[in-house]
Amino acid sequence: MGLKCGIVGLPNVGKSTLFNALSSAKAEAANFPFCTIEPNVGVVTVPDTRLKVLEDLVHPQKVIPTVIEFVDIAGLVKGASKGEGLGNKFLANIREVDAIIHVVRCFEDPNVVHVAGSVDPVFDKEVIDTELQLKDLESVEKKILRIEKIAKSGEAKAKKQMESLLKYKEALKAGKNARAVEADEDDLEALQDIHLLTIKPVLYVANVDEGSIQEGNAHVKRLKEEVVLENADVIVLCAALEAQIAEFEDVEEKNMFLAEYGLEESGLNRLIAAAYRLLNLITYFTAGVQEVRAWTIKKGWKAPAAAGVIHTDFEKGFIKAEVIKLKDYEQYKTEAVCREHGKIAVEGKEYVVCDGDIMHFRFNV
Repeated sequence: MGLKCGIVGLPNVGKSTLFNALSSAKAEAANFPFCTIEPNVGVVTVPDTRLKVLEDLVHPQKVIPTVIEFVDIAGLVKGASKGEGLGNKFLANIREVDAIIHVVRCFEDPNVVHVAGSVDPVFDKEVIDTELQLKDLESVEKKILRIEKIAKSGEAKAKKQMESLLKYKEALKAGKNARAVEADEDDLEALQDIHLLTIKPVLYVANVDEGSIQEGNAHVKRLKEEVVLENADVIVLCAALEAQIAEFEDVEEKNMFLAEYGLEESGLNRLIAAAYRLLNLITYFTAGVQEVRAWTIKKGWKAPAAAGVIHTDFEKGFIKAEVIKLKDYEQYKTEAVCREHGKIAVEGKEYVVCDGDIMHFRFNV
């Protein structure tokens, strides 16, 4: 399944620097607003040490990791919901992503201008929240106008939709994001055709200076306090440092560089892992002499749906799934020995796939 995350933030917060570190697609990074105009797209492999374990056991011809698509979306300013700056383009691009990576400036540097004149992560967050909320409010009000007469006539579905839409209208007018509204299935169904921006899950990235990557700073503390009610993750990293880390090709040299800053892994790895958690995703594997491959699915998916990400025929004609746990594969070394020791489970259509399962599907179309 495809996964797309949009990197957003005010101009000059470090979005493009972070994007450059994430992918080999080089977005222009410059000290002026709107240096990113068209959304740059980078396809980034998801780091997973389990792939190396399987590679060493199976010795396949190739190894294929799963990937995330990151989109570096043009910076927006106050008034974007009314078309200021590159607002309309920004808002159109953000509708297409599964999750939002919101980069917030948490570093002081007199050489890097700030569009508001001073560093204030809470202000920065509120500017983007407000613009997205205003656009969502416009979308909700348009739909209310569309179904108001039908609802007043007593039509049950329209009446229920009106109740849901008014709930969201009230929240958005109060400066709340749509994802903060307690919603049931009917509420979410009422929003399906208007694709609200603030209902998308969000992950905050506090972009700090090199000296703050371990303990953070006062700006990070303020940001964390501000988002606590959203139950959102805040990843602290230094985009400029991550750009340097990304240039290392030798693993040992990279690890030595990380150790100098007291880091066990790059901030980018933590960011990707957090994005998976945010979207409730897990990984299963297929392993054979031709290839070892990672596949991304939603947590809680049953075996036929998981098979469907390989090919729709696998889901349509699903018969059974043979499942090996990674720890058993590591212990017994080969599929044949796992089978001898009864470590290959045969599962049916109701099996809920677990993170790290090694699977082989039987199907008939």
